[in-house]
Amino acid sequence: MKRALTGIKPTGNVHVGNWLGMIDPALALADEYEAFYFIADYHAMTTVRDPAKLRKFTLETTATWLALGLNTDRAALFRQSDVPEVCELAWILSCQIPTGVLERGHAVKSAKDGGLDVNVGTWYYPVLMSADILLYDSDIVPVGRDQKQHVEVARDLAVKMNHHFGEGTLAVPTVSIKDSVATIPGLDGKKMSKSYGNEIPLWLPPKKLRKLLMKIVTDSTPVEEPKNPDGDTVFELYKLLASAEDTAALRGRYLSGGFGHGHFKQDLFEALDALLAGPREEYQRWVDEPDSVKQVLQRGSERAREVAAATVDRVRSRTGLT
Repeated sequence: MKRALTGIKPTGNVHVGNWLGMIDPALALADEYEAFYFIADYHAMTTVRDPAKLRKFTLETTATWLALGLNTDRAALFRQSDVPEVCELAWILSCQIPTGVLERGHAVKSAKDGGLDVNVGTWYYPVLMSADILLYDSDIVPVGRDQKQHVEVARDLAVKMNHHFGEGTLAVPTVSIKDSVATIPGLDGKKMSKSYGNEIPLWLPPKKLRKLLMKIVTDSTPVEEPKNPDGDTVFELYKLLASAEDTAALRGRYLSGGFGHGHFKQDLFEALDALLAGPREEYQRWVDEPDSVKQVLQRGSERAREVAAATVDRVRSRTGLT
């Protein structure tokens, strides 16, 4: 059975963009692939300096996967740092990659654009992510469009390793981007991101969720006039959540006039809250049972290490390390 892999950094609140753009498409792959999902705590260390926060974010991110429907009987969910083989493979891969590739990396550019210090971990990000992908002989990797570059780096490294050390040294992965959710707009209409401070946290209680959604930036078209739904942040989010029938009905209200943006934001709140009501309770149950979360991660890491050890043994043999 072919394998799919994806991971998420535990660096704060998981938001609606993470859910729609990455988590939901990744969970769907478990129907067709042997799925591996990991909490990327090594990656988080480039920005998270507080040990207590890293543990808290790891717990909450794991609980999010479980609340949104990850079936641990069918997929492995584990913490990146519980599989130390990833660091060994990352070093081997780093000996095959030019420094210019890292200097042009998306993670470095994002850090500079955000006014952050570029530490070596940020610079090294594409190598460690490549190791994450290649360690599990991943066939397909679902990512947002902004992460496509990193999967391409992993592909290039796998091809280079196979050229130097023999075909089959590493599996060459394929990137998967779901076009309909490639970019999720945030409160200001830009891509939803914690870096931009425009995110919609996934697990807000209903009252706080509604209050936040009312802050979505919209134009100043008067209530009585028709409004253009295309490109409108509220409508773009709504159509990702609602049925085709409900989306068509909302489009009609935009075009007919007589409705204000506050009405449309209320429609968005009701659609989002209805989808999250059950998972929100499940999420809180997992957060309140950290020992159960640890057990899930332990079982997942045992499965992950079986695969990782086999890959590292093969690479060590091919490269002359054994």
